[in-house]
Amino acid sequence: MTDQVLTTIENGVGRIRLNRPRAIHALTPDMCEAINAALLAWRQDDAVRAVMIDHLPAADGDPKLSRGFCAGGDIALIATSAKADCVDAERFFTHEYRMNHLLFVYEKPIVAFIDGIVMGGGVGISLPARFRVATERTVFAMPETGIGLFPDVGGGWFLSRLPGRVGAWLAATGSRIDGADCAAIGIATHYIQSDHLEAVKARILADPLGLGEILDENAQLPPPSTLQANRDAIDRLFASDKAEDIVAALRTDGGAWATKQLAVLATKSPQTIKVALRQLVEGGKKQSFADNMAMEFGLACAMIRRPDFIEGVRAVIFDKDNAPVWTPATLEEVSDAAIDVIFAPLPPEKQWTPLPQLADGG
Repeated sequence: MTDQVLTTIENGVGRIRLNRPRAIHALTPDMCEAINAALLAWRQDDAVRAVMIDHLPAADGDPKLSRGFCAGGDIALIATSAKADCVDAERFFTHEYRMNHLLFVYEKPIVAFIDGIVMGGGVGISLPARFRVATERTVFAMPETGIGLFPDVGGGWFLSRLPGRVGAWLAATGSRIDGADCAAIGIATHYIQSDHLEAVKARILADPLGLGEILDENAQLPPPSTLQANRDAIDRLFASDKAEDIVAALRTDGGAWATKQLAVLATKSPQTIKVALRQLVEGGKKQSFADNMAMEFGLACAMIRRPDFIEGVRAVIFDKDNAPVWTPATLEEVSDAAIDVIFAPLPPEKQWTPLPQLADGG
């Protein structure tokens, strides 16, 4: 067990509280294993009626350390492993993706309070939950194309099933959206002001069987969604699954919003943009979440061995010069054949599988 995540049972509610504030609660392998162990134990415990996922505020009350639900996975660990033999990185992906899948197929209701930053691994620990509560402080993104990775932790499943072309836009650009946007497109099931959350949590702890009704009673009308205001442009300009077509459409449009998207895409790994767009096509076809996660594990194993991942992490995470040199440098240089290689199935002995306790798959 690790003190970076606290797992307790309170009056029939299994509580998972992320407790790594200085890293905005970024997930480590130990945290994923602790969450898996708790969830598996609670599956068999009739006293546990519901599960609640949130984050602890910083012990010293520093607002800078209380700004996020979960900023992602431990990218530094993954990058360090990728420079060596990739063993630790693949172990992390195995446990994290098993956690994502366990949350998705979990029989008991789960509520995740996505108050603050929710990116990457934070998306993977919250979107599988039956109930997802956003606030005015929510900042949601899948920014992986900016570090030469791809929107994993279930992105192929969830983003491909968002309205219109919103998922393709989020995946390719890594754009940040707020709590009102999350509510508008179904990423969040409820919107509640952050200063109401503790009272709502207290009510759930007092009456776990009333979880859904309590959230419905306390849900508030979110402010207007900026994303919804741009939906026509997103659906029209990101209509294609081919990155070159998207860029051409944006250039032809020439408006302020389109020009901004072009500038954003120009900073991303061309290879990863193409991987992400195909990931959503393939993920949209998957019949089970487990099949999607098996695909994404294969992609993860391939992508961490490509130069763009090490270079992206260097530029964005370590050196912070935000000037990555991508290989290949342009979309046109990324061939369909190269993408096919990345999507090639792993050999049977390397393929990802759900936790063995989940014989039903799902």
